[in-house]
Amino acid sequence: MNELAQKKCIPCSGGIPPLKGDELNSFLDSLGNDWKVVEGHHLDKEYKFASYREALEFTMQVGELAEEQGHHPDLLLVWGKVRVTVWTHKIDGLTESDFVFAAKTEQIFQQRSAS
Repeated sequence: MNELAQKKCIPCSGGIPPLKGDELNSFLDSLGNDWKVVEGHHLDKEYKFASYREALEFTMQVGELAEEQGHHPDLLLVWGKVRVTVWTHKIDGLTESDFVFAAKTEQIFQQRSAS
């Protein structure tokens, strides 16, 4: 299990710089699982499913996680796919909490796949 997934998202009140350079790359390496940093601004990953229902159920689980963690990604649901996009709006960039949320999302997906 990813160490990041064990952490809790910490709300950002602004005033801190977004992650960049080696620190950003280190978090991305720890996250793994084909997540991408897009333009140094946000994390993005597309998950594939066998049906609309499976994609919808995953979307609902990620939505529940978002409410629990107080960290709300953009979710795009289409037939058989869900795209998850995460960043910290207060600083218009990435923080450790974005990587924590992505790792928790990955954990949900892995648990669904194992069932």
